[in-house]
Amino acid sequence: MAEGADKESKTEEATEKKIRDSVEKGQLPFSKEVPVFASFLAILTFTIFFAQDSAVRLSSFLSTFLERADGWALETRSDAMAIYQLVFFEIAKVVGVVMLLLVAAGISASVLQNTPRFVLDRIKPKVSRISLKEGWSRIFGVKGMVEFAKSLGKILVAGGFLIFAMREAETRLLAGMITNPVEFSTVIRDIAVESLVVVTLVVAVIAVADLFWSRHQWRVDLRMTKQEVKDEHKQVEGDPIVKARLRSLARDRARQRMMSAVPQATLVIANPTHFAIALRYRRDEDAAPVVVAKGQDLIALKIREIATNHNIPVFEEPLLARSMYKQVSVDSLIPSQFYKAVAELIRRIYRTGDKP
Repeated sequence: MAEGADKESKTEEATEKKIRDSVEKGQLPFSKEVPVFASFLAILTFTIFFAQDSAVRLSSFLSTFLERADGWALETRSDAMAIYQLVFFEIAKVVGVVMLLLVAAGISASVLQNTPRFVLDRIKPKVSRISLKEGWSRIFGVKGMVEFAKSLGKILVAGGFLIFAMREAETRLLAGMITNPVEFSTVIRDIAVESLVVVTLVVAVIAVADLFWSRHQWRVDLRMTKQEVKDEHKQVEGDPIVKARLRSLARDRARQRMMSAVPQATLVIANPTHFAIALRYRRDEDAAPVVVAKGQDLIALKIREIATNHNIPVFEEPLLARSMYKQVSVDSLIPSQFYKAVAELIRRIYRTGDKP
Protein backbone atom coordinates (compact mmCIF):
# COMPACT_ATOMS: atom_id res chain seq x y z
CA MET A 1 0.00 0.00 0.00
CA ALA A 2 2.80 2.39 0.95
CA GLU A 3 4.67 1.75 -2.30
CA GLY A 4 1.48 2.18 -4.34
CA ALA A 5 0.59 5.40 -2.53
CA ASP A 6 4.12 6.68 -3.11
CA LYS A 7 3.85 6.02 -6.84
CA GLU A 8 0.47 7.76 -6.99
CA SER A 9 1.95 10.84 -5.32
CA LYS A 10 4.68 11.10 -7.96
CA THR A 11 2.73 13.21 -10.40
CA GLU A 12 5.48 15.61 -11.54
CA GLU A 13 7.75 14.97 -14.51
CA ALA A 14 11.41 14.54 -13.64
CA THR A 15 13.47 17.71 -13.61
CA GLU A 16 16.58 18.14 -15.72
CA LYS A 17 18.73 17.69 -12.62
CA LYS A 18 17.10 14.39 -11.71
CA ILE A 19 17.51 13.11 -15.27
CA ARG A 20 21.14 14.24 -15.30
CA ASP A 21 21.82 12.53 -11.95
CA SER A 22 20.19 9.34 -13.22
CA VAL A 23 22.35 9.36 -16.36
CA GLU A 24 25.51 9.95 -14.31
CA LYS A 25 24.63 6.94 -12.14
CA GLY A 26 24.17 4.77 -15.22
CA GLN A 27 20.43 4.39 -14.66
CA LEU A 28 19.41 4.61 -18.31
CA PRO A 29 16.50 3.13 -20.27
CA PHE A 30 17.53 -0.11 -21.94
CA SER A 31 15.47 -2.45 -24.08
CA LYS A 32 16.54 -6.09 -23.83
CA GLU A 33 14.70 -6.87 -27.05
CA VAL A 34 16.92 -4.67 -29.24
CA PRO A 35 20.05 -6.85 -28.74
CA VAL A 36 17.89 -9.94 -29.43
CA PHE A 37 16.73 -8.38 -32.69
CA ALA A 38 20.34 -7.45 -33.54
CA SER A 39 21.41 -11.07 -32.95
CA PHE A 40 18.72 -12.43 -35.28
CA LEU A 41 19.71 -9.82 -37.85
CA ALA A 42 23.35 -10.92 -37.60
CA ILE A 43 22.38 -14.60 -38.07
CA LEU A 44 20.19 -13.67 -41.02
CA THR A 45 23.07 -11.71 -42.57
CA PHE A 46 25.39 -14.69 -42.14
CA THR A 47 22.83 -17.07 -43.63
CA ILE A 48 22.27 -14.89 -46.71
CA PHE A 49 25.85 -13.88 -47.49
CA PHE A 50 28.17 -16.45 -45.91
CA ALA A 51 26.37 -19.65 -44.93
CA GLN A 52 26.26 -21.43 -48.27
CA ASP A 53 29.86 -20.73 -49.28
CA SER A 54 31.13 -21.54 -45.81
CA ALA A 55 29.15 -24.79 -45.69
CA VAL A 56 30.40 -25.84 -49.13
CA ARG A 57 34.03 -25.16 -48.19
CA LEU A 58 33.70 -26.95 -44.85
CA SER A 59 31.91 -29.97 -46.32
CA SER A 60 34.48 -30.18 -49.14
CA PHE A 61 37.31 -30.12 -46.63
CA LEU A 62 35.73 -32.71 -44.34
CA SER A 63 34.89 -35.03 -47.24
CA THR A 64 38.47 -34.85 -48.52
CA PHE A 65 39.77 -35.33 -45.01
CA LEU A 66 37.63 -38.43 -44.41
CA GLU A 67 38.17 -39.96 -47.84
CA ARG A 68 41.94 -39.81 -47.42
CA ALA A 69 42.08 -40.77 -43.79
CA ASP A 70 44.94 -43.19 -44.45
CA GLY A 71 47.03 -40.37 -45.90
CA TRP A 72 47.38 -38.58 -42.56
CA ALA A 73 50.25 -39.59 -40.31
CA LEU A 74 49.26 -40.40 -36.73
CA GLU A 75 52.46 -41.90 -35.44
CA THR A 76 53.27 -39.25 -32.86
CA ARG A 77 51.49 -36.79 -30.59
CA SER A 78 52.65 -33.94 -32.83
CA ASP A 79 50.95 -35.55 -35.82
CA ALA A 80 47.66 -35.77 -33.92
CA MET A 81 47.94 -32.13 -32.81
CA ALA A 82 48.63 -31.04 -36.38
CA ILE A 83 45.48 -32.77 -37.65
CA TYR A 84 43.45 -31.36 -34.76
CA GLN A 85 44.65 -27.81 -35.45
CA LEU A 86 43.88 -28.17 -39.16
CA VAL A 87 40.31 -29.30 -38.51
CA PHE A 88 39.84 -26.76 -35.72
CA PHE A 89 40.90 -23.82 -37.89
CA GLU A 90 38.63 -24.85 -40.75
CA ILE A 91 35.63 -25.03 -38.42
CA ALA A 92 36.72 -21.79 -36.68
CA LYS A 93 36.60 -19.94 -40.01
CA VAL A 94 32.88 -20.64 -40.20
CA VAL A 95 32.09 -20.18 -36.52
CA GLY A 96 34.32 -17.09 -36.28
CA VAL A 97 32.27 -15.18 -38.84
CA VAL A 98 29.09 -15.93 -36.91
CA MET A 99 30.66 -14.90 -33.60
CA LEU A 100 32.04 -11.65 -35.03
CA LEU A 101 28.65 -10.73 -36.45
CA LEU A 102 26.93 -11.52 -33.15
CA VAL A 103 29.45 -9.51 -31.12
CA ALA A 104 29.21 -6.55 -33.50
CA ALA A 105 25.41 -6.71 -33.41
CA GLY A 106 25.30 -6.86 -29.61
CA ILE A 107 27.68 -3.92 -29.16
CA SER A 108 25.89 -1.85 -31.80
CA ALA A 109 22.49 -2.52 -30.20
CA SER A 110 23.78 -1.27 -26.84
CA VAL A 111 25.70 1.73 -28.19
CA LEU A 112 22.79 2.96 -30.33
CA GLN A 113 20.47 2.93 -27.32
CA ASN A 114 22.78 4.84 -24.97
CA THR A 115 26.20 6.43 -25.23
CA PRO A 116 28.78 4.22 -23.46
CA ARG A 117 30.00 5.66 -20.16
CA PHE A 118 32.08 4.38 -17.26
CA VAL A 119 30.02 4.37 -14.06
CA LEU A 120 31.89 3.23 -10.98
CA ASP A 121 28.69 2.87 -8.97
CA ARG A 122 27.47 0.11 -11.28
CA ILE A 123 30.43 -2.16 -10.46
CA LYS A 124 30.53 -1.56 -6.73
CA PRO A 125 29.68 -4.70 -4.73
CA LYS A 126 26.21 -4.54 -3.20
CA VAL A 127 24.62 -6.93 -0.73
CA SER A 128 21.29 -6.74 -2.60
CA ARG A 129 22.87 -8.41 -5.62
CA ILE A 130 23.64 -11.56 -3.65
CA SER A 131 20.61 -11.41 -1.35
CA LEU A 132 18.24 -14.36 -1.76
CA LYS A 133 15.30 -12.18 -0.79
CA GLU A 134 16.14 -9.53 -3.36
CA GLY A 135 16.79 -12.15 -6.00
CA TRP A 136 13.49 -13.89 -5.27
CA SER A 137 11.61 -10.59 -5.53
CA ARG A 138 13.30 -9.78 -8.83
CA ILE A 139 12.37 -13.16 -10.31
CA PHE A 140 8.89 -13.59 -8.87
CA GLY A 141 7.97 -9.94 -8.35
CA VAL A 142 5.79 -7.84 -10.63
CA LYS A 143 8.66 -6.97 -12.99
CA GLY A 144 9.83 -10.58 -13.10
CA MET A 145 6.34 -11.77 -14.02
CA VAL A 146 6.08 -9.08 -16.68
CA GLU A 147 9.39 -10.20 -18.21
CA PHE A 148 8.22 -13.83 -18.14
CA ALA A 149 4.95 -12.88 -19.84
CA LYS A 150 6.86 -10.93 -22.49
CA SER A 151 9.16 -13.89 -23.18
CA LEU A 152 6.27 -16.32 -23.39
CA GLY A 153 4.37 -13.96 -25.69
CA LYS A 154 7.41 -13.61 -27.96
CA ILE A 155 7.74 -17.38 -28.26
CA LEU A 156 4.06 -17.86 -29.03
CA VAL A 157 3.84 -15.03 -31.55
CA ALA A 158 7.10 -15.87 -33.31
CA GLY A 159 6.22 -19.58 -33.29
CA GLY A 160 2.78 -18.90 -34.77
CA PHE A 161 4.20 -16.79 -37.60
CA LEU A 162 6.94 -19.36 -38.22
CA ILE A 163 4.50 -22.26 -38.46
CA PHE A 164 2.30 -20.28 -40.85
CA ALA A 165 5.25 -19.30 -43.04
CA MET A 166 6.80 -22.77 -43.09
CA ARG A 167 3.63 -24.73 -43.90
CA GLU A 168 5.09 -25.77 -47.28
CA ALA A 169 8.66 -26.39 -46.07
CA GLU A 170 8.16 -30.17 -45.72
CA THR A 171 7.12 -30.49 -49.36
CA ARG A 172 10.12 -28.47 -50.51
CA LEU A 173 12.50 -30.55 -48.40
CA LEU A 174 11.15 -33.82 -49.77
CA ALA A 175 11.44 -32.51 -53.30
CA GLY A 176 14.97 -31.30 -52.67
CA MET A 177 16.14 -34.66 -51.37
CA ILE A 178 15.93 -36.18 -54.86
CA THR A 179 18.16 -33.47 -56.35
CA ASN A 180 21.96 -33.24 -56.20
CA PRO A 181 23.62 -32.11 -52.94
CA VAL A 182 24.45 -28.58 -54.18
CA GLU A 183 20.85 -27.85 -55.15
CA PHE A 184 19.58 -29.43 -51.94
CA SER A 185 21.86 -27.17 -49.89
CA THR A 186 20.33 -24.20 -51.72
CA VAL A 187 16.83 -25.39 -50.78
CA ILE A 188 17.86 -25.72 -47.13
CA ARG A 189 19.44 -22.26 -47.24
CA ASP A 190 16.32 -20.71 -48.77
CA ILE A 191 14.07 -22.30 -46.13
CA ALA A 192 16.43 -21.12 -43.37
CA VAL A 193 16.46 -17.58 -44.78
CA GLU A 194 12.67 -17.47 -45.00
CA SER A 195 12.36 -18.74 -41.43
CA LEU A 196 14.87 -16.21 -40.15
CA VAL A 197 13.20 -13.36 -42.05
CA VAL A 198 9.85 -14.15 -40.42
CA VAL A 199 11.34 -14.44 -36.95
CA THR A 200 13.49 -11.33 -37.41
CA LEU A 201 10.50 -9.23 -38.53
CA VAL A 202 8.45 -10.37 -35.54
CA VAL A 203 11.33 -9.66 -33.17
CA ALA A 204 11.84 -6.25 -34.84
CA VAL A 205 8.24 -5.25 -34.08
CA ILE A 206 8.62 -6.45 -30.50
CA ALA A 207 11.97 -4.62 -30.15
CA VAL A 208 10.54 -1.31 -31.38
CA ALA A 209 7.57 -1.60 -29.02
CA ASP A 210 9.83 -2.55 -26.10
CA LEU A 211 12.22 0.32 -26.91
CA PHE A 212 9.45 2.89 -26.62
CA TRP A 213 8.00 1.14 -23.57
CA SER A 214 11.36 1.04 -21.75
CA ARG A 215 11.91 4.75 -22.28
CA HIS A 216 8.36 5.55 -21.19
CA GLN A 217 8.74 3.39 -18.09
CA TRP A 218 12.08 5.03 -17.32
CA ARG A 219 10.39 8.44 -17.37
CA VAL A 220 7.58 7.14 -15.17
CA ASP A 221 10.06 5.72 -12.65
CA LEU A 222 11.85 9.07 -12.49
CA ARG A 223 8.69 11.04 -11.68
CA MET A 224 8.77 13.12 -8.54
CA THR A 225 6.40 14.28 -5.88
CA LYS A 226 5.63 17.99 -5.60
CA GLN A 227 7.61 18.11 -2.36
CA GLU A 228 10.64 16.54 -4.07
CA VAL A 229 10.47 19.20 -6.79
CA LYS A 230 10.33 21.95 -4.15
CA ASP A 231 13.22 20.44 -2.19
CA GLU A 232 15.33 20.13 -5.32
CA HIS A 233 14.55 23.70 -6.32
CA LYS A 234 15.67 24.86 -2.88
CA GLN A 235 18.82 22.79 -3.19
CA VAL A 236 19.68 24.17 -6.62
CA GLU A 237 18.51 27.76 -6.25
CA GLY A 238 18.88 28.09 -2.51
CA ASP A 239 16.28 28.50 0.24
CA PRO A 240 14.14 31.59 -0.62
CA ILE A 241 14.18 32.68 3.04
CA VAL A 242 17.96 32.43 3.21
CA LYS A 243 18.34 34.21 -0.13
CA ALA A 244 16.03 37.01 1.02
CA ARG A 245 18.04 37.34 4.22
CA LEU A 246 21.30 37.51 2.28
CA ARG A 247 19.87 40.19 -0.02
CA SER A 248 18.75 42.15 3.01
CA LEU A 249 22.22 41.91 4.57
CA ALA A 250 23.80 43.01 1.29
CA ARG A 251 21.50 46.03 1.12
CA ASP A 252 22.32 46.91 4.74
CA ARG A 253 26.06 46.74 4.09
CA ALA A 254 25.70 48.85 0.93
CA ARG A 255 23.62 51.39 2.85
CA GLN A 256 26.20 51.56 5.64
CA ARG A 257 29.02 52.13 3.16
CA MET A 258 26.96 54.83 1.47
CA MET A 259 26.21 56.60 4.74
CA SER A 260 29.87 56.46 5.76
CA ALA A 261 30.71 58.33 2.54
CA VAL A 262 28.28 61.23 3.22
CA PRO A 263 30.73 63.17 5.44
CA GLN A 264 33.07 63.47 2.40
CA ALA A 265 30.29 65.09 0.32
CA THR A 266 30.54 68.66 -0.94
CA LEU A 267 26.83 69.35 -1.00
CA VAL A 268 23.43 67.67 -0.68
CA ILE A 269 20.52 68.32 -3.02
CA ALA A 270 17.16 67.56 -1.40
CA ASN A 271 13.45 67.56 -1.93
CA PRO A 272 12.69 68.61 1.62
CA THR A 273 11.70 65.17 2.96
CA HIS A 274 11.38 62.69 0.08
CA PHE A 275 14.70 62.70 -1.80
CA ALA A 276 18.33 63.48 -1.05
CA ILE A 277 21.47 63.19 -3.23
CA ALA A 278 24.93 63.75 -1.73
CA LEU A 279 27.58 64.93 -4.22
CA ARG A 280 31.35 65.17 -3.88
CA TYR A 281 33.43 67.52 -6.04
CA ARG A 282 37.18 68.05 -5.76
CA ARG A 283 38.54 70.26 -8.52
CA ASP A 284 41.91 68.50 -8.60
CA GLU A 285 40.49 64.97 -8.42
CA ASP A 286 37.04 64.77 -10.02
CA ALA A 287 36.21 65.45 -13.68
CA ALA A 288 32.62 66.09 -12.59
CA PRO A 289 30.61 65.83 -9.36
CA VAL A 290 30.38 62.26 -8.04
CA VAL A 291 27.28 60.78 -6.35
CA VAL A 292 28.38 59.40 -2.97
CA ALA A 293 24.90 58.68 -1.60
CA LYS A 294 21.24 58.93 -2.48
CA GLY A 295 17.99 57.91 -0.84
CA GLN A 296 14.39 58.70 -0.23
CA ASP A 297 12.12 59.09 2.78
CA LEU A 298 13.91 57.83 5.93
CA ILE A 299 17.25 57.39 4.15
CA ALA A 300 16.93 60.88 2.68
CA LEU A 301 16.34 62.30 6.16
CA LYS A 302 19.36 60.36 7.47
CA ILE A 303 21.55 61.80 4.69
CA ARG A 304 20.39 65.31 5.57
CA GLU A 305 21.06 64.68 9.25
CA ILE A 306 24.62 63.50 8.61
CA ALA A 307 25.23 66.45 6.27
CA THR A 308 23.99 68.92 8.89
CA ASN A 309 26.19 67.34 11.57
CA HIS A 310 29.25 67.76 9.31
CA ASN A 311 28.37 71.28 8.12
CA ILE A 312 27.75 70.18 4.56
CA PRO A 313 25.49 72.58 2.63
CA VAL A 314 22.01 71.22 1.89
CA PHE A 315 20.14 72.78 -1.04
CA GLU A 316 16.41 72.24 -1.26
CA GLU A 317 15.77 71.91 -4.99
CA PRO A 318 12.65 69.67 -5.34
CA LEU A 319 12.57 69.40 -9.15
CA LEU A 320 16.32 68.87 -9.46
CA ALA A 321 16.40 66.35 -6.59
CA ARG A 322 13.51 64.35 -7.99
CA SER A 323 14.98 64.31 -11.50
CA MET A 324 18.50 63.41 -10.37
CA TYR A 325 17.31 60.63 -8.06
CA LYS A 326 15.82 58.74 -11.01
CA GLN A 327 18.90 59.06 -13.24
CA VAL A 328 22.04 58.95 -11.08
CA SER A 329 23.85 55.99 -9.50
CA VAL A 330 25.98 55.86 -6.39
CA ASP A 331 29.77 56.08 -7.00
CA SER A 332 29.28 57.45 -10.53
CA LEU A 333 29.59 60.85 -12.17
CA ILE A 334 26.40 62.83 -12.61
CA PRO A 335 24.96 62.88 -16.17
CA SER A 336 25.96 65.83 -18.33
CA GLN A 337 22.44 67.32 -18.37
CA PHE A 338 22.85 68.20 -14.67
CA TYR A 339 26.23 69.91 -15.04
CA LYS A 340 24.81 73.45 -15.31
CA ALA A 341 22.40 73.16 -12.37
CA VAL A 342 24.97 71.56 -10.07
CA ALA A 343 27.71 73.98 -11.16
CA GLU A 344 25.49 76.88 -10.07
CA LEU A 345 25.10 75.33 -6.61
CA ILE A 346 28.87 74.80 -6.35
CA ARG A 347 29.47 78.45 -7.31
CA ARG A 348 27.13 79.48 -4.50
CA ILE A 349 29.29 77.47 -2.10
CA TYR A 350 32.40 79.24 -3.46
CA ARG A 351 30.79 82.62 -2.92
CA THR A 352 30.12 81.82 0.72
CA GLY A 353 33.80 81.04 1.16
CA ASP A 354 33.26 77.32 2.03
CA LYS A 355 35.23 76.05 -0.95
CA PRO A 356 35.36 72.30 -1.67
